[in-house]
Amino acid sequence: MTKSGSARTAGYVMSGLFIAFMLLDGGMKLVPLDVVIQATVGLGYPPELARPLGVIGLLCTVLYAVPRTSVLGAILVTGYMGATAATHLRVGHPLFTHILFGVYLAIIAWGGLFLRDPRLRELLPLRSPQQER
Repeated sequence: MTKSGSARTAGYVMSGLFIAFMLLDGGMKLVPLDVVIQATVGLGYPPELARPLGVIGLLCTVLYAVPRTSVLGAILVTGYMGATAATHLRVGHPLFTHILFGVYLAIIAWGGLFLRDPRLRELLPLRSPQQER
């Protein structure tokens, strides 16, 4: 497999893991399970917000999963994950396991998109064109 083929495959794997996690998370909020209601209340939000948050997360994930709207989805997912980080910071949760978890997910989402979409690599090169010569 070529270098670009390997990168694309790694990108699809990363994106697939991110999408699977978000579908599970959104699905749990739509049901909503008792553990989700308890966690929502524990974060200081009313239990009625679990479903709308699940819908928002799922919509952002669908936009991310569709190639034509993947960049828009990644931008929206980043905002969603930023809100999760702010929420965990507000309630005083641990930094690396709770506050930054949304940041980790956003990095996986953008990393997967970066590796699978050559247009994004052209827009955001990791090296300048002069270094490639």
